[in-house]
Amino acid sequence: MARVHVFTDSTADIPKELQEELNIRVIPLKVHLDNQSYLDGKTLTPEEFYRRLEVAEQLPTTSQPSPMDFCDAYKQAIADGAEEIISIHLSSALSGTYQSAVLAKGMLEEEANVKLTVVDSKSASYGIGVVVVAVARAALADKSLEECLEIANYYIENQQIYFLVDTLEYLKRGGRIGKAAAVVGSLLNIKPILSINKEGEIYPVEKVRGKNKAFGRILELAKEKIPEGALSATVIHADAPEEASRWMEKLMNQPEYDIRENVISSIGPVIGTHTGPATLAYILVPLKKE
Repeated sequence: MARVHVFTDSTADIPKELQEELNIRVIPLKVHLDNQSYLDGKTLTPEEFYRRLEVAEQLPTTSQPSPMDFCDAYKQAIADGAEEIISIHLSSALSGTYQSAVLAKGMLEEEANVKLTVVDSKSASYGIGVVVVAVARAALADKSLEECLEIANYYIENQQIYFLVDTLEYLKRGGRIGKAAAVVGSLLNIKPILSINKEGEIYPVEKVRGKNKAFGRILELAKEKIPEGALSATVIHADAPEEASRWMEKLMNQPEYDIRENVISSIGPVIGTHTGPATLAYILVPLKKE
């Protein structure tokens, strides 16, 4: 067992096989849909969520884990022999999940002999996941806590994320834009390109007319930030696996890049509540030269 135990939350959207392979412990957020509550990714899968979202009369809501949820999970790890824990979570600018973990840390360190470090990923979905996976691999290689944190900080500081939202409807329903803007955007086939800034906040990069043009523009934006070199590359999607495969294939064929790691992952119910179906994103991290 690695000496550093790695935690995250379900919004990291890490594929189940990677969670199991790398011993990543995942604490679920909740999705409230059709007057019922579900554990993100556990009692409600992405496939079932998007199927039900199409016919839902009301937009689902989401809620963060409580500090006690974190305490219980950390205590189990301690019972399993953990002396050092890294817990990496959804941007504190987007959710109170990180703060719940910080409160749990304060509650637990007074009574347990454990070194617990809570990290704000300043990201969302597999923008968190790519950090967690890199740290978990380092932990399994018996890297120290300090080395694992150095890796986490590198991935947080250097990742580039570009989201393509298929429709403005979910932004409208979630109160992010007005009804008139959504109607005009739909009529003009406007596709918003979004990203996440260094403070962990989502912001609009550009609005492009048509999905194909938007996709091409995302590639241009990525190359402006990372012109060439070895990459960790992820495509995430909300119920759009075929398009996600096309995005990854396009990236793999870019001669400027040497793709060392590639992952295609589904956007789970919590993040999908706020982005809507058919959302796609690139998450790119330039890898250090060996």
